[in-house]
Amino acid sequence: MNGRQIILDHIEGREAAALMVDGQLDDLLIDSDMPRPGTIYRAVADRPVKGQGGMFLKTPDGMAFLRQVKGLAPGDVLLVQVTGLAEAGKAIPVTQKVLFKSRYAIVTPGAPGVNVSRSIREEERRDALLGVAHGVVEAPDAGIILRSACAEADDADVAEDIAAMLDLAEQVLADADGPAEKLIDGDGPHVSAWRDWSEPAEVVTDAGGFDSHGVLDALEAAQGAQVSLGGGGYMYVEPTRALVAVDVNTGKDTSPAAGTKTNFAVAKALPRALRVRGLGGQIVLDLAPMPKKDRRGFESALRAAFKRDTIDTALVGWTPLGHFELQRKNARVPLLDVLK
Repeated sequence: MNGRQIILDHIEGREAAALMVDGQLDDLLIDSDMPRPGTIYRAVADRPVKGQGGMFLKTPDGMAFLRQVKGLAPGDVLLVQVTGLAEAGKAIPVTQKVLFKSRYAIVTPGAPGVNVSRSIREEERRDALLGVAHGVVEAPDAGIILRSACAEADDADVAEDIAAMLDLAEQVLADADGPAEKLIDGDGPHVSAWRDWSEPAEVVTDAGGFDSHGVLDALEAAQGAQVSLGGGGYMYVEPTRALVAVDVNTGKDTSPAAGTKTNFAVAKALPRALRVRGLGGQIVLDLAPMPKKDRRGFESALRAAFKRDTIDTALVGWTPLGHFELQRKNARVPLLDVLK
């Protein structure tokens, strides 16, 4: 099966969306019981955390944690947005940089100006989109980012999307005073799929779509740790309590270049393996042996692969033992937690 398919269905009673590319599961979104990323609260400052420069906040869904706090005192009221999924027993991660995100536009309060995604390179289209945005934006302090999906979109649809996000932002920002309250819920998997998987695709909404389009088979495979890399190489992607361990093996290939070849295959395959398993946090790669002169090329390949990924991932670097470390936002529900 070739091409792209977006399948909207449910897993274990939870709303879910799957992206299949050429018959392979490329991305997966599953709803959880935790506050969704993108949720906006009116929160109340509770107590500072000494030594970390942060503050615990009260919300209707439990305690939240805000980093890098300045000038905030207990009892102060502020708007915050959920940035990722809370780990078990920990506070909800939030930020004061509230964004309003849709398919074509992101409204950035407090950061005025109209910007167009750098992936849209055709100057004529960029100028046209700037004209569309300036025709809608009235407030001088409103900030707009026009997303890559605008490249092939109808101008009227882009203008409508900008106007809707500006109206939503105005309503939420005007409701900044009062007790702790959830002001808007973050997008669920089906809306998030429409918002972020904007490349042309067949959309399947029939009940049982995960079964009939191979998603369930792919999920069963993703519950295992082993990921084939082709050429006989493979990696094990295994979450532990503290981190995600990735063990790389060359398999039966014993040639001098086997380690380098397999590690470069890891760089290409790792983002998808993490996405479909819903894994984030600290990630440690125990790579196959390769010459130190190939490390820079490996880092470049890894950086290019994660640049196309939608989840923030920082390449931290090499350890004294020769492992490579990454730090990835906890933005997804771990697959094993849903299907256990």
